[in-house]
Amino acid sequence: MFTHFISLQWKSFFRSASVGKSIGLRILMGFLVIYFGLVFLGLGFGLFPMLKKAFPDQDPLKIVNSFVIVWIGVELLFRFFMQTLPVMDIKPLMPIPVKKGKVVHYVLLRAFVSFFNILPLFTIIPFAIICAVEGDYGAVNMAGWACAIFFLLLTSNYTNFIIKKKFAENLKAFLPFVVFGAALFALEYFEIFKISKWTGGLMDALVANPVWVVVPLAMMVGMYLWNYNFLKKNFYLDVSLKTKTKEASTTDLSWTRRFGDIAPFLQQDIKLIWRNKRPRTTIWLAFILLAYGLIFYPQEVYHEKMPVMFVFVGIFVTGIFMINFGQFIPAWDSSYYSMMMSQNIPLRKYLASKLGLMTFSVIVLYILSTPYVYFGWNILWLNTACAVYNIGVNIPVLLYAGSYNRKRIDLEKSPFMNYQGTGAAQWLVSLPLMLLPMGIWFLIYKLFSAEIATGVLLGLGILGLLVKDYLMNLITASYRKNKYAMINGFKQQGE
Repeated sequence: MFTHFISLQWKSFFRSASVGKSIGLRILMGFLVIYFGLVFLGLGFGLFPMLKKAFPDQDPLKIVNSFVIVWIGVELLFRFFMQTLPVMDIKPLMPIPVKKGKVVHYVLLRAFVSFFNILPLFTIIPFAIICAVEGDYGAVNMAGWACAIFFLLLTSNYTNFIIKKKFAENLKAFLPFVVFGAALFALEYFEIFKISKWTGGLMDALVANPVWVVVPLAMMVGMYLWNYNFLKKNFYLDVSLKTKTKEASTTDLSWTRRFGDIAPFLQQDIKLIWRNKRPRTTIWLAFILLAYGLIFYPQEVYHEKMPVMFVFVGIFVTGIFMINFGQFIPAWDSSYYSMMMSQNIPLRKYLASKLGLMTFSVIVLYILSTPYVYFGWNILWLNTACAVYNIGVNIPVLLYAGSYNRKRIDLEKSPFMNYQGTGAAQWLVSLPLMLLPMGIWFLIYKLFSAEIATGVLLGLGILGLLVKDYLMNLITASYRKNKYAMINGFKQQGE
C-alpha cells in the first residue's frame, strides 16, 4: 500500500500544472542539500579535534552532551518557522476501501526522510565514529549515543507537528510555552539553574549504559502515536467542511481619514494584513529581525575590515517589512484584482497607499533601531541614510517591479518555505535593493571616506523623494500597460 501511495504522489507531482516550477525548486533545494550536507559533514569530522584543541582538559563528548538540550531547543524553534507539515490529498481516498490508519502512517513516516532529519546525521555519525576511535568509548556505547540523538531529533520533529496543529492558529495558547522556554534560558544564562548540566549528565549516563536509549525511543514513539491519533481522529471530510464560528469584531480605522484620498486603500491594506496569515507574518518577522544587527555590530572584524556589511544591515533592518510586503505588490490583492480594475478606482492613489504604508513601516523600524547607537554614532548615521534610501529609492523600485507580478497568492497559507506568488520579478528585484546601495557605498568609501559614502546614500534617498511625483507617474504608466497581463496571471490557480 505504501508503494501505491508513493506512486500516487509521484504522478500528482508530474501531472501538476506547475510541474516546471516545482522541478526548478527541487533542483535548487538539491543544491542546498548538497551544500549543507558538506558543511555538516565537515563539522562532524572537525568537531572532536576542534573541541580537543579549544578545551584540552575536557572530554569533547561531555561538552557536546551538555549542549544537546540547547541544540534540540534551537532546532525545534527552527523547525516551527521553516519546516512544512507532510500533506496528502485524502479526499479521493475516502470513497474507496483504504484503511485510515495506513494513510496516516504513510504521512507520518514520510517525515523520516525529511531534510531536517537527515542532515544532522552527517554530523552525528562521523562524530560518534571519531569518539569511538579517539576517545575511551566503545563502538556499542557510541552507537547507542548516536541512536539516542537521532530519536531526540525525531521527537522534536513530531513535537513540531503537534505544535503547528494545535497552536499555529492560536499563538496566545502557545505563549506560556514560549515564556517557559525563555525562563529556562534566563536561568541557564545567569547560572541560577543550569539545565544543560543536568541533561548533560543524563546523556553521559546513557553513553555509559546504552540500554537507556529506550528512553528517547519511547519519547519518539509517544509523540508519533499522539500525531497518529490526532490525524486519524480528524480523518473525515466533514472536518474540513465544518466552518468555524467566530464572534464578529470591527476595528476603528477612522484615524486613516487624515491621509485624504488614499485612506480607503490604506484601510484595505491594514485589514488585509491583520486578517490574513501570510501578510500578518510579515509584521512579526519585521520586529523579530530588528535584532539582526546584533550579529554584525558587536564584531570588530566588520568595523575594521568589512564596514560595507553595515550597509546591508541598515537596509535590511529598516526595510525588512518593505521588502517582504513590497515584493508581492499587487499580488496581495490577486483574488479580487480583476474586480478592482473593472471599477472606477484611481490607480495612482491605489499605488500611493502602498507607498505610504511602506514608508510608514520604514520610519517605525528606523525609530526602533535607534538603540544601535550604542555601537557608535556612525551606525546611527548609516541607518538614517539607509532608511532615507529605502524610502526614496527602494520603495519606487519595489512598486515598479510589482507591475511585472503575475503570480497569485493565497493569503491564508503559511509563508515559511512557501514559494507561491514568487516569480522572476521577486528574484531580480532583490539585487538592486541590497547590492546597489552596498556597491555605491563601497566605491565612495574606497575613493573618499565612510562619512562621504553614507552622505551619498542619504543624498540619493533625498533625490528620490524630490522626484517622487515623476517616479509615481512612470510606475502608474507601467501598471496600466501591464494591466491585462496581470489580471490574466492572477486568474491562474495552479501557479
